[in-house]
Amino acid sequence: MFSYRHAFHAGSHADVLKHMALVAVVNHLTQKDTPLTVVDTHAGAGLYRLDGDYAATSGEAIDGIGKLFAAFPLAAAVAGSGAACAPLLKDYLALVAGFNRSGTLKIYPGSPFVVQALLRQEARDKLKLFELHPTDSKALAGHIAQLEAKRQVVMARQDGFEGLKALLPPPKSATGSQRALVLIDPSYEIKSDYPRVADCVADSLRRFATGTYMVWYPVIPRPEAHDLPRRLKTLATQAGKSWLQATLHIGQRPGMQEVVMPGEQQRRGGMTASGIFLINPPHTLKAQLQAALPDVLKLLGRGTGQAWAVEAGG
Repeated sequence: MFSYRHAFHAGSHADVLKHMALVAVVNHLTQKDTPLTVVDTHAGAGLYRLDGDYAATSGEAIDGIGKLFAAFPLAAAVAGSGAACAPLLKDYLALVAGFNRSGTLKIYPGSPFVVQALLRQEARDKLKLFELHPTDSKALAGHIAQLEAKRQVVMARQDGFEGLKALLPPPKSATGSQRALVLIDPSYEIKSDYPRVADCVADSLRRFATGTYMVWYPVIPRPEAHDLPRRLKTLATQAGKSWLQATLHIGQRPGMQEVVMPGEQQRRGGMTASGIFLINPPHTLKAQLQAALPDVLKLLGRGTGQAWAVEAGG
């Protein structure tokens, strides 16, 4: 059960899609003065060394965030200047650059640190993290301990699918408002993760229908992977909620094999596509992704099957 390690895949094209969208969502939600609660059900280790054994072995960061920073240097991203690119891509690169002030790309922030970098102290925003993997949960606790804003962040070594239930609905602010963003991003190491994601979203909508829910999923040749976004769309439609789905296919090099599941990426040549599905997304997200994904694909695309798509409804 615990063979999957995100450190192998940190900074990959899948992270680029997921974290670029996450930046857009959190930036939008923090424009309001009222507090925001963010829950990450599968937080991982939080921070990753791109020059460490895991990332170096897989090489996925080289074909992901590495290519982006080769085109848009770190110093320019930190300064908010440099080669022209879509605003959302620029915001994402600037955030990653903030973790690499030396000018060399060595650190990649996982979802917890992407979110925490954008939350506000004065608004009393909160970040709740769950991670069950024994090694990653220990690493995550150590990384959180180094934060100046560690009181803002709470983590538990617990199954995030179960732990989320106690956090919805989120606490009311002084004005009575309740706002939450939930990121659901399991390893999909086992087939049961797919129905558990759908069940978790269904239960969460019953508990807190106005929350923003973001699911990452692999696009791989498994029936469960193809069925998941369809189930999520059905849930959103039945609940009368807006939704957005975005996918990024970077293409397949000659001789590469299709991947059956994420846990086999390193052995079989790498996952080439992934997607995100949001319920109650910001109304600005569709246009932001439509502007940024062509830039991303131009830099990360290789071989045959390159494509991106953004669809919204509700």
